[in-house]
Amino acid sequence: MRLLVLGLFSVLCLKCVLAQNISSLISKNLFERILVHRNDAACGAKGFYTYEAFITATKTFAAFGTTGDTNTRNKEIAAFLAQTSHETTGGWATAPDGPYSWGYCYKQEQGSPGDYCASSQHWPCAPGKKYFGRGPIQISYNYNYGAAGSAIGVNLLNNPDLVANDAVVSFKTALWFWMTAQQPKPSAHDVITGRWSPSVADSAAGRVPGFGVITNIINGGMECNRGSNALMDNRIGFYRRYCQILGVDPGNNLDCANQRPFGQ
Repeated sequence: MRLLVLGLFSVLCLKCVLAQNISSLISKNLFERILVHRNDAACGAKGFYTYEAFITATKTFAAFGTTGDTNTRNKEIAAFLAQTSHETTGGWATAPDGPYSWGYCYKQEQGSPGDYCASSQHWPCAPGKKYFGRGPIQISYNYNYGAAGSAIGVNLLNNPDLVANDAVVSFKTALWFWMTAQQPKPSAHDVITGRWSPSVADSAAGRVPGFGVITNIINGGMECNRGSNALMDNRIGFYRRYCQILGVDPGNNLDCANQRPFGQ
């Protein structure tokens, strides 16, 4: 019985260690330093994106920030926060502390966005609901809300506003997108942790491992295979800053300037 108890204790302790892995790499103080201006008065998401909500959400996706060596894990955290910072940025060229200190400024698409309702038998739009960009990754369209909600156990088709009202749910939708491969695209997680190898078609399209192909996964049709452009460069700017703070080399292939979007 004592051996059984010790064995159970060891398993539980291992789970405890895994649950703490993210916070061991990124403390609350470091999180505040990375997203330094997210709670400024000018930011619509002031007070929304908390460190505690981030840490809680990561526990639903155990492989996030726990895959590979410490360098790889730090790169994944930097890449995730960089891509989502671009999606939610409130920065401008002459912003205090620079434009890459203003991530997570917004929690939903600005202006007057449309319904973002696409025909789908599996994920039909709920009457009167809109599926415009919300949360760190600015998740959009009914099929993404439906799939993300199914994965995290929340009915987001009927309540898409929850992504902008519940910070844990909000982070979970971004992590779902990050961790989930959607053919023909790999997951951003597999790319940044070195688990993705380009196919013959990928190589012919210029898609190579690195931060740039993650941009291609997220918004390839708008930003990739267009040479240098402000949107793509902004993502890289966030990534370089976060890598510096986390003490990790950003690596090669940061842009997607000459990469064709997936499916082309």
